[in-house]
Parts: sequence; structure tokens; C-alpha cells
Amino acid sequence: MVDVDPTVVAQVGQASGVATGQLAALAPLARPGPSNVVGPGDQLDIAVFEVGVTLFGSARAGADGTDSSQLQRFPTVTIDADGAIRLPYAGTINAAGKTPSEIASAIERAYRGKSQSPQVLVTIRGNLSETVFISGDVRRSGRIDLTAQRERLLDAIANAGGTVAQTQDMVVRVTRAAHQAEERLDRVRAGSSDDLVLSPGDRIELIRRPQTFVVLGATSRVAQIAFDQSDLTLAEAVARAGGPSDAVANPRAVFLFRYDVAGDPAQLRQPTIYRLDLINPASYFLAQHFPMRDKDVLYVSNAAINRTAKFVNIINQLFSPFIAARAVSGE
Repeated sequence: MVDVDPTVVAQVGQASGVATGQLAALAPLARPGPSNVVGPGDQLDIAVFEVGVTLFGSARAGADGTDSSQLQRFPTVTIDADGAIRLPYAGTINAAGKTPSEIASAIERAYRGKSQSPQVLVTIRGNLSETVFISGDVRRSGRIDLTAQRERLLDAIANAGGTVAQTQDMVVRVTRAAHQAEERLDRVRAGSSDDLVLSPGDRIELIRRPQTFVVLGATSRVAQIAFDQSDLTLAEAVARAGGPSDAVANPRAVFLFRYDVAGDPAQLRQPTIYRLDLINPASYFLAQHFPMRDKDVLYVSNAAINRTAKFVNIINQLFSPFIAARAVSGE
């Protein structure tokens, strides 16, 4: 059991910062990677421009007698499971993991010597590999295409129509390859290290998980209460519970039960009881800086005189029927 004082408040604030994710939780998943690359299943539009001696047709002469260009468009080409495409007179060209401009250069090299000064233009018609998947408590789950602008995590959530609940009640979980991490959505700031630059194949899941605390003892109500905000202090929690009951509570004995982080957060956490004395005016200032955590239990102790009051009430309930009967009979 620990009395709440300035030193304890400072220690709890620092520990809560680690426990609630004020340190970057998603940032370790970040990885550099190329953008606007293609992969198996993607569809490409390919156009070949030729002049002079052509491979696919005869070039027409211009008004000044010089050769004009000849355009050849291929039907939509799909990258196969091996990551390759096949074109007439060019053979097999590896396309997976390359940008459209890199594929165009590879095709030009394949036609060099077969056509006079070939120029190739490659565009992406259907992009299946440069996508991420978003699911869970969002308004529109599904596949989201990535572009050369390199969309971030919050961009994808916005494209999905946002969440179905307030951000402080949501947890975002990102799965990248074999690694997974999660963070409360309201702690992810735009452009921060947690606002990941998305990579193809990322899976984003939004989970509704409200933060709550439990109130027990001599208060106006015994209940489980939601935070309904990003950060909640002990003073705000006591106020939401209705405060200690004037008739039966002991304001010197307000207790907070929680499992505290002891050393390494991955290790077993230590059960700790924090005691707040609301008779001491300084406690009200300390309570404004004491952070609450999810699943905390707040208990307000009964006053010692409350036991006597309960005994008197029991005696009154036992004898009140006889007193009422005598009053009616006039004895």
C-alpha cells in the first residue's frame, strides 16, 4: 500500500507513459521499400512506338518526307505467378518488383536490334499487389490501393470511412509479414513514427476496446465507468463516481487498486494499492496529476461510525412494527 504524494505521482506518471503506449508502439514495424511496383496478378497496358524500320507495321512518311512514328498497343498483359510477362518478339521479361518505367526500359532493350529506336510506355491498369487490407470496426472494410504518394496508416483509415466509435475507444492492430503490433488509435498522431508508411500486403484491423474503471464502496453508485476521453486523472474518476458519500464514506481512505509495471513491462506485474486522503487539501492537487489506467478499481472505504449506524437501523427495523402497533392500539 502506497500513500499518494508528489514522488509517487511522478513515478506513476512515468510508468503509465510506458504502459499506455506514449512510446512509439507501431514504429518498430516501419521498413523502407519501393513504391509503385507491380507483382503477380497485376495488369499492364503496354504501348510500343516505332520509327523507320518497324517490327509491327510500316511507318508512314510525314509531310517533309521523314518517317513518322508507328504505334502498337498490346492487349492487357497480366503478370503471371512467376512474376513475368511474355511479349511477341521480346520473349519473357521479369516484371515483379519493378516500376512501370523499369519494365518499359526492359522491353526497349528486348526490342533493340529488332526495331529502329523503339520507345515503350507502360501503365498499370489493375493493381492487386500494391494494396493493403483493412477490417474490423470501420465503416467500409476491404482492399485499399496504394499509390506513388505512399499512403500512411491514418490515410487508409480515412479512406475506409473512419471508425464506428470514438478514437479513444479504438485499438489499431497492424500486421506486417510475420510481425504484429497494436496501439490505441487516439495516440497515433498524423505524420508521427506510429503513423506508418504502408507497404503492400499490410493488414490493418480496428478493434473497439473502451477503457473502463470500476467503482466500489461508499459512493453514490457502484458501477463500471468508461473513460470517454484520451487521458483520465484520479480526480476526474472520483468525480465521475459521484465522490465519497457524505453520510457513510471515510474521505481519508480512498483506495486505487491496480497491477503496476515492475521493471520489465513483459514480466509479471505487481499488485499495488494507492491511498488518497481527501481531508488533506494537497491531495486534490495530486489527484489532478495521477493518471488512471484501463481496468483500475477505485474503492471508497466506509467510515467507522457507519457500522454503528447500520446496527441502529437494524434495531429500528426490528422494533418499529411493535411501536407502530402500540401507537394504533392506544396502549
